[in-house]
Amino acid sequence: MLETYRKMVLINQFEQAMIRLFQDGRVPGFTHSCQGQEAVPVGVCTALQSTDRIGATHRGHGHILAKGANPRPMMAEILGKVDGYCRGMSGELHIVDSAVGVVGANGIVGAGIPIIAGAALADLLEGNGRVSVTFFGDGATSEGTFAETMNIAANWKLPMIFVCENNHYAEYSAAKDTVAGEIWRRSEAYGIPGVLVDGQVVGDVYEAAATAVERARSGAGPTLIEASTYRWHGHVYGEDALIGTYRYREAAEVKQMRAERDPIKLHREVCLGAGIGADELDGIDKAVRAEVDDAVEFALASPLPAPEQALEYLFA
Repeated sequence: MLETYRKMVLINQFEQAMIRLFQDGRVPGFTHSCQGQEAVPVGVCTALQSTDRIGATHRGHGHILAKGANPRPMMAEILGKVDGYCRGMSGELHIVDSAVGVVGANGIVGAGIPIIAGAALADLLEGNGRVSVTFFGDGATSEGTFAETMNIAANWKLPMIFVCENNHYAEYSAAKDTVAGEIWRRSEAYGIPGVLVDGQVVGDVYEAAATAVERARSGAGPTLIEASTYRWHGHVYGEDALIGTYRYREAAEVKQMRAERDPIKLHREVCLGAGIGADELDGIDKAVRAEVDDAVEFALASPLPAPEQALEYLFA
């Protein structure tokens, strides 16, 4: 319980620091915050082993940190610095950390789903017992890659898990206007389990993920998990300046969700109810803030890559 709390706070504070750096003009391009969605990656990744693999999305910082990535090179990569995970060449959208099983984030909606199927197929052929997880949003379920990959994964009993982070908005479109039916029930057409969980409750996410992991590792095949969650900020942070304030969702809705459905606050109450002291949780908060501050200092001190690096690591 303490570790899931720590990881959610780490993700939240990392994102908050990234937003501050973006506001200061330090982040190249835009940034995609996952604040409000912390329980989903933490709940899922807590059920995995260190050798298991995941594929993240354009809103993937939480996935990568939950799997065990180091905040220092992560922050440096987001700032485009040479000490980043990919030497500043991936930015925030394509971070890779193979040492902890992060196959990579992906900036294209739905594009990471078949990549993880490839990882799962390799694991199946090698018989290494690994499980691979693909994270994607509600918008990706309307992409052909979602249906095509689920068909292959079910037919070949691939050791993978489909995790839909349904935050109810795909970029600037409400899922209720664009997604037909219930996402988790789509698994029925492929003969695999599907489950809907409260994505703001980390314990519920963990239990669903643990069941799916056991199924995949035993050779029974994939599972589809739909986690109902909510992002605090826009598709990209600062979008209000571009498209106008709350053009596609109501300010009152955001305010209510932040006040009543903050996954960290909800889990903190669970911890307190289990007898964990507030002082211990406050100590975690303080330690995490220091860790994130250190990551920011590391990233700011790291140099930009030399221009010649742009020609390195190319296939052609």
